[in-house]
Amino acid sequence: MTKKATVITYGCQMNVNESAKIKKILENLGYELTDNIEETDIAFLNTCTVREGAATQIYGKLGEIKRVREQRGTKIVVTGCFAQEQGQELIKKFNYIDIVMGNQNIGRIPEAIEDIENRSAKHVVLTDYEDELPPRIDADFESKKTASIAITYGCNNFCTYCIVPYVRGRERSVPMAELVEEARELVKKGYKEIILLGQNVNSYGKGLSEEETFANLLQNICDIEGDFIIRFVSPHPRDFTDDVIDVIARNPKIARSLHLPLQSGSTRVLKLMNRGYSKEQYIALAEKIKERIPGVSLTADIIVGFPQETEEDFIDTLDVVEKVGFETSFMFMYSIRKGTKAAVMEGQIDDEVKKDRLHRLMSLQNSISKKLSMDYEGKIERVLVEGPSKKNKDMLSSRTSTNKIVLFKGDKSLEGQFVNVKINECKTWTLYGELMAD
Repeated sequence: MTKKATVITYGCQMNVNESAKIKKILENLGYELTDNIEETDIAFLNTCTVREGAATQIYGKLGEIKRVREQRGTKIVVTGCFAQEQGQELIKKFNYIDIVMGNQNIGRIPEAIEDIENRSAKHVVLTDYEDELPPRIDADFESKKTASIAITYGCNNFCTYCIVPYVRGRERSVPMAELVEEARELVKKGYKEIILLGQNVNSYGKGLSEEETFANLLQNICDIEGDFIIRFVSPHPRDFTDDVIDVIARNPKIARSLHLPLQSGSTRVLKLMNRGYSKEQYIALAEKIKERIPGVSLTADIIVGFPQETEEDFIDTLDVVEKVGFETSFMFMYSIRKGTKAAVMEGQIDDEVKKDRLHRLMSLQNSISKKLSMDYEGKIERVLVEGPSKKNKDMLSSRTSTNKIVLFKGDKSLEGQFVNVKINECKTWTLYGELMAD
């Protein structure tokens, strides 16, 4: 009888990419993948630890799988950042976990499973090699149109609120030739959207040859024959160089949606965060990008209520949001993350103040997003069709190069294709249109 495996993913796109690799490894070992934990023989929890509350979610899911384990002997594997951070402690807390494995070690899944099944080890804990480049592993992406490639691992930035450098290790880049070959293979397989991943993609190439820069990597992937679009996350404003802006400007294959994490609009708070740029430098960069890449849309991450943030600091954030005009923002209240410098800073902000600031920021962002959406009315946009809309199966969901969702009526056979759609109606987050004849 075929054994079944389940992979449950939390967190960022890097985790989604690593889960796709885990699935491929399991398929190669002869497992059938299932989303139903009630029938699974081995369950993988690919975890995140960026937010303090992540543990609660993971512990709840572990309790659920423990019940299944008691009935059918399901093996339990915890991978990802939380596993890397906790290591042996996870086994001490939950002695029914079989394998704890950090991000760097997923290539060792076959030997770890074998050790558990042969009972040569009661538990396997693999959290070493965090500062080395992991081996390249094929991935089994759920989407038939979107694939991702990790171009860097780890981070050297040490933002004071962030745990990532401590759990994903120092920054290291994958040689360019490997990445271009991987992108070429994905295009050959029919993927239409390739997402380049890294904690800080635009510092790609440190430690490699002079030719191996982020700008050259983008150009070399653009030079691959085929009809596809390239996206990347996440760049750091400090490392957004002119050569990267130029390569985006001259290559329509690179999406016209750039994520440019802001975090705060206050120079004082940015210094406390160790972000390496000022309010004025950020605004100047955003203006340069908009000027050199017509039609680009910018998005951002923003934290409110960082320790010592005053009302004046927060108004600086609102000012940047207003001046830059983000298509959308991912907005968060600061939450303490143990193990980071910000967690022990003086001047922690009261929750009620954080909530009030977040509400005001969201209100401003919503009004800007709605205004920017209206600009699409009457335009013809080239979109990549993602498939039937989740809320209305009669409509197809698609995305523009600027990452705007467009719904329109069309045949399901268009999934994974680029089509032209005329925009007839604009809501804050969604555009509605009609399919144009070729």
